[in-house]
Amino acid sequence: MQKKFYLTTAIDYVNGAPHIGHAVQKVWADIIARYHRLLGEKVWFLTGTDEHGANVVRTAASAGKSPKELADENSAKFRNFKEALNLSWDDFIRTSDEARHWPGVQEFWKRLTEAGDIYKSDYRGLYCLGHEAFITEKDLVDGKCKLHGREPEAINEENYFFRLSKYSGEIKERIRSGELQILPESRKNEILSLLEEGLEDVSFSRPSKDISWGVPVPGDATQTVYVWAEALINYLSAVGYGRNDDWQGWWPADLHVFGKDNLRFHAAIWPGMLMSAKLSLPRMLLCHGFIQVGGRKMSKTLGNVVDPFEIVKNFGTDALRYYFSREITIFEDGDFTEERFKETYEANLVNGLGNYVRRVATMIKNDFGGQLERPAQEKIDSTPLQKGELEYVSVPYFTDHVAWPEYHRAMENFEINRAADITFNLIKELDGYVQRYEPFKLVKTDQEKARAVLWNLAYGAVSLAWMLSPFLPETSGKILDIFGAEGERESEWKRFVVKDRPPLFPRIP
Repeated sequence: MQKKFYLTTAIDYVNGAPHIGHAVQKVWADIIARYHRLLGEKVWFLTGTDEHGANVVRTAASAGKSPKELADENSAKFRNFKEALNLSWDDFIRTSDEARHWPGVQEFWKRLTEAGDIYKSDYRGLYCLGHEAFITEKDLVDGKCKLHGREPEAINEENYFFRLSKYSGEIKERIRSGELQILPESRKNEILSLLEEGLEDVSFSRPSKDISWGVPVPGDATQTVYVWAEALINYLSAVGYGRNDDWQGWWPADLHVFGKDNLRFHAAIWPGMLMSAKLSLPRMLLCHGFIQVGGRKMSKTLGNVVDPFEIVKNFGTDALRYYFSREITIFEDGDFTEERFKETYEANLVNGLGNYVRRVATMIKNDFGGQLERPAQEKIDSTPLQKGELEYVSVPYFTDHVAWPEYHRAMENFEINRAADITFNLIKELDGYVQRYEPFKLVKTDQEKARAVLWNLAYGAVSLAWMLSPFLPETSGKILDIFGAEGERESEWKRFVVKDRPPLFPRIP
């Protein structure tokens, strides 16, 4: 039976346009999804937009638009990521979709109510508009939210509450037992520390007279379901929860991918909600760091917000995907600068990968008419050699028994940049192989040995293409096309037929 892999991302808030921080998360998730498809698994990759709440209402009003107009406009921009970043998502959910999302929210609320975990009470507290959530004094620095740098609003209102405190112990046990895995370990420890203190009940609605843009509380139109409470339910509603039984074939999610600012919502509140509703917990939570620009947090005030669409327009999709894959570590904060981007583009894509593929293809075309038959088996097999010692008969052994196993270990641990390093380090090994045997000279003295050397180099290039397929899917396809190996895997590489194609990566003018 084909193994399923259900992957979700955080859904992006539509009170602003997409920036590079949104883009990097989607690319990381796409790499993971493509890798699991490479393994032959049945993958469902979900993303979407979070469209309700006070921030949307206020931003829309300041722009002279209705909340729906703003949501439609910005949701379309996030949807444009699919083409611009070559994303392979299977579904894009919008929380304003009354037909797809709202039935799941209503069914979930019903389950929480039946469990006795929803009650009504007065609430007095500090509300952070940036969080779209209530915060406490310990979340403040000099009277301002330490994440958003603004003073919270003092609010006194009657809301529905969720008995989250009831589930503190069980959530902690599920995490400690490994039933609910949290990566990296530092984030797991962070949430366990919070659970040690004990969770408090949380407000799950706002008065509709104040926040009407959202999902009405079932049976009480005077209240609107809290924006983040209903937003979390997208992971279920998108696959049919509340509408049909399709969700049972996908749930539980195998991996939730989200940023570190959403840890409490995904690792404490969401598990509590699922326990109350008597539904399985997701198997794993991957909490990634932020991307900064020149060592500073992105800010409109600082004028350092990076537009990913502009980078793609100027350098191509795979150039940006490469930077996200190799230059940013998923579990830590990363940094983007235009200078570093151009430096890595020129060194590793133009002069590295692009140059290697061009050299090998040119030699095959010039010296063997563009075609190479697979050599006799004894010319390509070899006994194991030390890593880095590529004899002319050892490329298949090295790629299949050294590079690929290391690559798989990295990807299974979601060490995306390490897997990218392994792939690009293979290029260095293959370049060393070229320098060692100099097939462009060897062909003049020993044509058969030169043929075997070049076949091995082409084998290395096509192996690179498959390893690159989750990271640089467009480039991977171009390499396979250049060597006539489209849609084939190693066991089927009987002959390489080289085609004339433009350079993989043009130089920066």
